Amino acid sequence: MHVLAIHGGAGVVLNRISPGRFGEYEVSLGRILDSGFDILEQGGSSLDAVTVAVRMLEDDPLFNAGRGAALTSEGTAELDAAIMDGRDERAGAVAAVQHVRNPVELARYVLEKSPHVLLVGSGAEELALRGGIMLVPNEYFRTSERARQLESEKRGERGGDVVAAPQGTVGAVALDAMGNLAAATSTGGITNKHLGRVGDSPIVGAGTYARNGVCAVSGTGQGEYFIRAVAAHHIAAAVEYRGLALEDAVHELVHRVLPRLGGLGGVIAIGADGEVAMDFNTEGMFRGARDSAGRRTVAITR
Repeated sequence: MHVLAIHGGAGVVLNRISPGRFGEYEVSLGRILDSGFDILEQGGSSLDAVTVAVRMLEDDPLFNAGRGAALTSEGTAELDAAIMDGRDERAGAVAAVQHVRNPVELARYVLEKSPHVLLVGSGAEELALRGGIMLVPNEYFRTSERARQLESEKRGERGGDVVAAPQGTVGAVALDAMGNLAAATSTGGITNKHLGRVGDSPIVGAGTYARNGVCAVSGTGQGEYFIRAVAAHHIAAAVEYRGLALEDAVHELVHRVLPRLGGLGGVIAIGADGEVAMDFNTEGMFRGARDSAGRRTVAITR
């Protein structure tokens, strides 16, 4: 059994998205889902599959990661990402990088080529230079739509008809044919955020987690609440130590733990047996899943 699930953020403003725009998102999600799944079909690792899927999500300006990332209060992009290998629970993460075209690639480089887990800012970008990771001008990440969102936020209005800030993030979780789990998450954060703000995406156990024999998790939502809830690890611990089914553990986190704190968002997760759970407490979540038994789904609303 091999399985891949992806998400492109939660918190859809339904009455602001045209049917045509829904179609754009569905086509993009399907294309990225199939590309990542092809890695698994060819015998590739779960780590490779989530890397490919998240890199493609970062390159697509429809989503809040990489090109098309939400902008800070200064109008710049600061990006965060993490990746975790369930085989040995190694992880790599970067935060507040401003010139790394694909932060998930640098996060994987941290995992594989450094003794560290989390690097931030200029130190992370210095490692990217040494590792041959592509750097780009910060203007590369900025789109006209995200610029309009920033101006709207500064005027106290809600953003445009893309993923509603602050819930936009992208991620992927996978189980490969060898039984190995992996998770990756990447984000531009929240529109109009303070310089240096870091959310849950690059925090292992908050927005990203994977452990063989248990589950792989990627979250999307209001990062401060996911950090306080240690959301991804909460799900894994509920499965491993309390014996909850994955779907029940995800439901508990999304509909009880986060709301108790005041948080909004969603989660995708894959269990050791290939079970997929995708749940959210917002109007919608951009998501897709595909497995070797023939299941393929792409959805935005319930």
